[in-house]
Amino acid sequence: MGLTYIAGMPRVPPASFVSESIMSKVLTPRPLALAILAAVAANSALAANSGALPAVEVVESKSALPLDPTTATVSVVTGEELRDRGARDLRTALALVAGVEATPGGDGGPASSVPALWGLREFDAFLLLVDGVPHGGAFVPALAAVDLANVDRIEVMRGGAPVSYGATAFVGVIHVIHRAAGEGPAEVSVGVGSHGSVRAAAILPFADRGEVKQSLLLNAESVELKDDRAGWDRAHLLYRMSTPLGAGHLGLDLDYHRIDQDPNSPHPREGATLTDRVPLDANHNPSDARIDEQRTQLNLRYDQDLSLGTWHSTVSFARTTQDLTRGFLREDFVLDGVTSNADGYRQERDLTDFYLDSHILTEFDQGQFRWGLDYLYGDGEQESENFEYVVAADGRLAPSSRSRSVDERTETEDERHFFGVYGELNYALTEDWSIDAGLRINHVKETRETGEAAADGSESEGGRDSRNETRLTGSLGTRWTFWREGSDSMNVYANYRDTYKPAVIDFGPEAEPEILDYEEATSGELGLQGKHGRLDWDASVFYMDFQNLVLPTTINGSPALINAGREYYKGVELELDYALTTELALKGSWAYHEARFGNFERSFGGSIRQLRGNRQEMSPQQLGGLGLLWQPDSGLSGYVIGNFVGNRYLNSRNTALADSYTTLDAGIGWKGGPWRVNLDATNLTDRRDPVAESELGDAQYYRLPARAGWLSVGYTFGG
Repeated sequence: MGLTYIAGMPRVPPASFVSESIMSKVLTPRPLALAILAAVAANSALAANSGALPAVEVVESKSALPLDPTTATVSVVTGEELRDRGARDLRTALALVAGVEATPGGDGGPASSVPALWGLREFDAFLLLVDGVPHGGAFVPALAAVDLANVDRIEVMRGGAPVSYGATAFVGVIHVIHRAAGEGPAEVSVGVGSHGSVRAAAILPFADRGEVKQSLLLNAESVELKDDRAGWDRAHLLYRMSTPLGAGHLGLDLDYHRIDQDPNSPHPREGATLTDRVPLDANHNPSDARIDEQRTQLNLRYDQDLSLGTWHSTVSFARTTQDLTRGFLREDFVLDGVTSNADGYRQERDLTDFYLDSHILTEFDQGQFRWGLDYLYGDGEQESENFEYVVAADGRLAPSSRSRSVDERTETEDERHFFGVYGELNYALTEDWSIDAGLRINHVKETRETGEAAADGSESEGGRDSRNETRLTGSLGTRWTFWREGSDSMNVYANYRDTYKPAVIDFGPEAEPEILDYEEATSGELGLQGKHGRLDWDASVFYMDFQNLVLPTTINGSPALINAGREYYKGVELELDYALTTELALKGSWAYHEARFGNFERSFGGSIRQLRGNRQEMSPQQLGGLGLLWQPDSGLSGYVIGNFVGNRYLNSRNTALADSYTTLDAGIGWKGGPWRVNLDATNLTDRRDPVAESELGDAQYYRLPARAGWLSVGYTFGG
């Protein structure tokens, strides 16, 4: 839950403040907190009478929630703002959201990203939702398949989501919501960008067909990067339909996404800095490198009014196939042109996701109670052929993978079942004081089988592992409006969350049969929020105790994953929105994060080192954003957005410190009648700093993409 948004009303950003000692007291009594949740839920019918509150959709919840009682930090970026800013990826879309660093690229390819919230950068530490469904299912978020065309809004909640979804989050939820079926105008647009990039899109709400509402989104793009041999081609089709059916209402989404990526290479580190033996933008992948993906998803929703309340059900099925060819320089690479200095793999990967949720929303004068069950299933398989090869420092004359002899073959199959029964209460004790509480019973079953064989089949080995676990998770929050005058107000809110989930699996070229320990975290947040005329602001303090974080490592020269003992996260986040005029807004955010290891011993060069107190790698202590946005309904528009990223260590030993950097994005536009023209530029400062660590290339880092620009023209029919 948290700060919310109503269409047509100004956004109220997040806020909070509290001492670490208070936060630690909030986090300590886990059994007591869960007992409180059960007691509160059992007494949901005993509320004092209060006035009805306006309802809005909130990112963590599966249903609309009242505006005032929300108890966590949520920010909203509207689709119109995204279009005015020319935002095409999560980095530019979330540039002004406090504490969020969505760096482009990573091991998922140049079209992907690696978001970090609360200072934690891990592929599955956050939950990615697209139109209410976990995007990526039971494994890792499908970030490369996020398309911001025809988006209605993006909601970002900080903190865990332990109740509503089986694929839970530790540090936050990013929810991308497209326009509903039949909503919005019919539009077409084309654009040209740097390095020969092109794109075209069509948004087609179908003509009125009675009560049946339909929309079709067609989007295609070909993007080239400054990095050698790097870019992607995307084709996306999204059909949405909504119609009355029987006593209820049926919704259907058919989503097809094809994206063919030419991956770039991370830059190796030698000692405390990135090596100068490798040129900037050099690509060390094989000449036929690829990350080709096809993803087909079907979502069905059905809502019906019952005597107990409104029954909501969602069923989703997704099938993803990937064809990958990748390669990475070795840790101690030589550049004599003869000695093998890189390892590569060809891989076929198949992922199947199934999601089912069915719940009843019972509403009463003082709030609502949501109760139901869900099931999330995932099956992933990979078959890899691994090889070694020779590549020059600048990536020239990189061989084709087909020209290399296969050293070994590996295969992995992982099957996951997440089943949960949950209940969540949102309850107004008085007009100004509300609580929310939730409990979830989780049952998780996972099995994994692996195989590994030499190229000629003379040596083979394999393994099998399984885990079953059942446990409770829950959340408790409260919010108090202690001052109100007209439309102005000040609120204080607090929440506690207890979360866990199975460890991430990346389906790399290795075959690791062992299922790692489940990750788990308890967190607390305290916030202060205000609205004063044209100024909305929110400040929050958080603390999280995390156990069994998954980190990349190297075992016998091959990439692997390990559990990292214990980590602690705490920080302060501030976000504000000031309307200078009805058309000119100043938006800003600032965050201070402390992400440190607790008790964690790790081997380096054969010796064991205790990392307690060290800062976690790639986690900057400070993040800041400042934007000036001129967004009239017609005529000239423009924006300037600056982002600051503080220094961060490139390694867990804290011996390699990367400097802070600042980026600048800007654009101008014009809207007149049915026409829209935008000229947008990203990373005008042309910073190429390391922003994400590879989990496949040892001590290697993806750099921020180079300066780029787009010129786009759009036409709205009937507008």
